[in-house]
Amino acid sequence: MKSTHLAAAVLAGLLSIAPAWAAEAPRLVAKDGRHALLVDGKPFLILGAQAHNSSNYPAGLGPVWAAANDLKANTVLMPVAWEQVEPEEGRFDFSFVDTLVQQARQQNKRLVLLWFATWKNTSAQYTPAWVKLAPQRFPAMRDKDGKASYCLSPFGTETLKHDKRAFVALMTHLKKIDAQQRTVLMVQVQNEVGTYGLVRDFAPAAQAAFEQPVPAAVLARQKPKLAATGNWREVYGDYADEYFHAWAIARYIGEIAAAGRAVYDLPMFVNNALRNPLEQPPKPWANNFSSGGPSWDVIDIYKAAAPAVDIVGPDLYNAESAQVEANLRLFQRADNALWVPEIGSKSAYGRYLYSMLGRGAIGVSPFGMDYFDYSNHPLGATATDKTIVEPFERVYRMFAPIQRQWAQWAFDGKVRGVGEADDRKPQQLDFPGWTAKLTYRLGRFGEASWGPEFAKPAPGTEEPNGGAAMAQLGPDEFLLIGQRVRVRMEPAEGSSGMMLRAEQGRFDAQGRWVMERVWNGDQVDWGLNLPTEPVMLKITMARPH
Repeated sequence: MKSTHLAAAVLAGLLSIAPAWAAEAPRLVAKDGRHALLVDGKPFLILGAQAHNSSNYPAGLGPVWAAANDLKANTVLMPVAWEQVEPEEGRFDFSFVDTLVQQARQQNKRLVLLWFATWKNTSAQYTPAWVKLAPQRFPAMRDKDGKASYCLSPFGTETLKHDKRAFVALMTHLKKIDAQQRTVLMVQVQNEVGTYGLVRDFAPAAQAAFEQPVPAAVLARQKPKLAATGNWREVYGDYADEYFHAWAIARYIGEIAAAGRAVYDLPMFVNNALRNPLEQPPKPWANNFSSGGPSWDVIDIYKAAAPAVDIVGPDLYNAESAQVEANLRLFQRADNALWVPEIGSKSAYGRYLYSMLGRGAIGVSPFGMDYFDYSNHPLGATATDKTIVEPFERVYRMFAPIQRQWAQWAFDGKVRGVGEADDRKPQQLDFPGWTAKLTYRLGRFGEASWGPEFAKPAPGTEEPNGGAAMAQLGPDEFLLIGQRVRVRMEPAEGSSGMMLRAEQGRFDAQGRWVMERVWNGDQVDWGLNLPTEPVMLKITMARPH
């Protein structure tokens, strides 16, 4: 069969197996500082599963689908590498993309593609061999002494030209095979960019740009430190090198993203290897994080230099609760949807799904959710079997049937949530008219004040693993999802009220509530005590007349 006939046959095959999804393009929308990802015209909650880096080949997909199904994920995040699609200069091969899209449709999964190209975890390891072997043509960054870095320069004009060409080819192909079915929801442009060990590029082209005035778009968003105008050092002082590097990389990424969107307009984002969010105010770079990456302190520079990129997302690999909550707070902004493309696979991260989804994130995705026999411990779990998905599946199974409703409630500002903190202290979720008080480590019966036997921490609570998320369905009606937590509903200060009814149940395929049992007596006298396996409760509160 001739190649043109083969391509036509592949395209016909892709179209013939497509699920009955609408053809409206995915897009991000904002309202009152909140965000939603519209898919088929309605808010969509990404319950993601990111595959391992080396699962991006047809032979590796079986373990990916197995884990994603066990996880109850609705979306798979999958790398597509420059070296993979352009193994020889000017010759493109999208056979893996075709296979991936075809199998995703068979599995009833959506996709988010991750473009690994000039930078993947800051390095050039995913560039084609013909790029790696031509350093004069595709230059590395240089330090002050002229020594080459491991990282490609954002001022490499040929590098940008060819990365952009390959990305445009990918987006063009994606439009050809997926513009009707919209299997692919978003695209990540590069991966965890920046540079370790070198604050910025000091090569001649970079140095010349560093001496130029800071662009007006940057000045409008990133507050000057020393002077209102001038070159980078004059305006930003000790922060100049990091800020300049962020601008240089963001500009590079932004040009690629804009070119890709010109041919196929999908939402695009960048992810971030994080700096310490508890360092307030942020100190100048001291070789302690990836300089130039889209860390929380330079989000405004990325917004200014890369307007074609919709979201800057945090990759969470520090399970300390204060770090997690601070990062979620810093990355969720009126101009930046909360989207968490990577979290560690250790069980400690499972409880934070309640924080993320309760904050109104458009989605979240644990990393390494496939049964490839590889572990990135200590960042992730040591397990490589089904146990790796279990801490996340507990939560996904509750949200999967209502992901559309939850996404809409989040967009409307009706949701709250939190994961148990490392200090195990009580927490609360505040709603108009009512407050949910959360306590941890208690048994299912009685009060801690009754004596040592009642105050003893409950079995299975040796490590923090509780959490809850709630949606306010009406003035006095709530949906509660959670695990390993005691919840008491109280009226707002200065008012009175009571719980009329607590129903355990589920939503059916038509979005209707199906009551399975009513909690009463022992099950409500000491608050709503949610067990190890999450439950869903619909709570009706009332005020005396």
